[in-house]
Amino acid sequence: MSETTNLNIAVVGAGPGGYAAAFLAADLGMSVTLIDPEINPGGVCLYRGCIPSKALLHVAKLIEESHQAKDWGIEFTAPKIDLARMRSWKEGVVKKLTGGLGILSKQRKVKYVQGRAAFENSTTLRVSKSDGTEEQLEFDRIVIATGSRPAIVPTLKLDSPRMMDSTGALNLEDIPGSLLVVGGGYIGLELGSVYAALGTSVTVVEMLPGLLPGADRDLVAPLHKRLEKMFEAILLNTTVAAVKDEGNGIRATLTGKGGNTQEKVFDRVLVSVGRKPNSEIPGLESTHAQVGERGFIQVNKQLQTDDPSIYAIGDVVGEPMLAHKAMHEGRTAVEAIAGHKVAFEPNAIPAVVFTDPEVAWCGLTETMAQSENREVKVAKFPWAASGRAITLDRPEGLTKLLIDPATERVLGVGIVGVGAGEMIAEGVLAVEMAALAKDVALTIHPHPTLSETIMESAEVFFGPSTDIYRPKRG
Repeated sequence: MSETTNLNIAVVGAGPGGYAAAFLAADLGMSVTLIDPEINPGGVCLYRGCIPSKALLHVAKLIEESHQAKDWGIEFTAPKIDLARMRSWKEGVVKKLTGGLGILSKQRKVKYVQGRAAFENSTTLRVSKSDGTEEQLEFDRIVIATGSRPAIVPTLKLDSPRMMDSTGALNLEDIPGSLLVVGGGYIGLELGSVYAALGTSVTVVEMLPGLLPGADRDLVAPLHKRLEKMFEAILLNTTVAAVKDEGNGIRATLTGKGGNTQEKVFDRVLVSVGRKPNSEIPGLESTHAQVGERGFIQVNKQLQTDDPSIYAIGDVVGEPMLAHKAMHEGRTAVEAIAGHKVAFEPNAIPAVVFTDPEVAWCGLTETMAQSENREVKVAKFPWAASGRAITLDRPEGLTKLLIDPATERVLGVGIVGVGAGEMIAEGVLAVEMAALAKDVALTIHPHPTLSETIMESAEVFFGPSTDIYRPKRG
């Protein structure tokens, strides 16, 4: 502790990775300065990403369930949507969480500076504060946690209030009659689901053959089927060749497979084609930190850049661009600064798409195994055989384990269905602890729950499963 007490460190960026790093550094006795343009810590995740989108997705799910309830003998009148109150509730959630982080910063005696940082050299920052003043500060170590921003497609750059990125979509300025979502990744599908639930006619365009590129197709299939009912159209193998503001809407030229084109006018267009790292930090070139071809700052397993005094974490160092990954990297970087023997080398980083149904996976996927010509055994349990899923009237889900045929070790887990994001943590634990399929099968799960499907997937690997009958061969 005595060695770290004398360290004076700066964390540039107060998103989940940045504030996690700052808080641990303070807990270890370091003198910490946390720098960010916002009034409180939180970053994109809390202000313009994970948290507000999940708040709105909760509203969307409630609306969808109110429609489904008629199948259970309960009918509701059409929901009356008060957009101003909905925005206020969402903003209240954000304010409560970011305000709480501000209190935690003070309790830990973290010096929080609202402003933007530029490098003078490897250990000196020039901070342009929100009050218009500038301050030059010296540090022993600096942690870069500047995050990412929405990617921009050059052909879709149009100066029009009808064009939105994810930040604009979360503002909920109105409920458009029609919305074109460019990109079938998790951001586009989550926000598209929100607007569809609110009554907007949503069209999704994806240039690749399927939604959620990178996810296994059997996990995407139930989601695609449900979204087809919610959305006006899902156009795969399609690109947006051009957009034009016609005053009353945006005319989009859509080019499909084989070069076939069509034009359609939309009230609004949401461009959600991924994110870019915020690595263009002023003065970074005056240090030894290096930025790779894809714009990510290069780091080692201790999150240290090519400059010994500078560390970098989160979206700015590489994919997956996920808040929970950034938080673990932040803590690893600080422990490395403190002299602990650590490395960031997880076996599984969970990914969750918070649509309805949710899609979640971790560790090895079938897509990865096929591309690597790696032999795996896949054990699947359909939720149509789950008592809990039936009681929820949501039998479309699926749970699967990817298992090493030689060692019977669990290499990956995939889940699609209600609450998949809550369940995937058990899969992450299994992969990280090198659990065997037998370990999972012998772990007693509560009944009736959706978590049972993980246990029963392991049972399927060995042949018999309580809730699935398979006649013996021969």
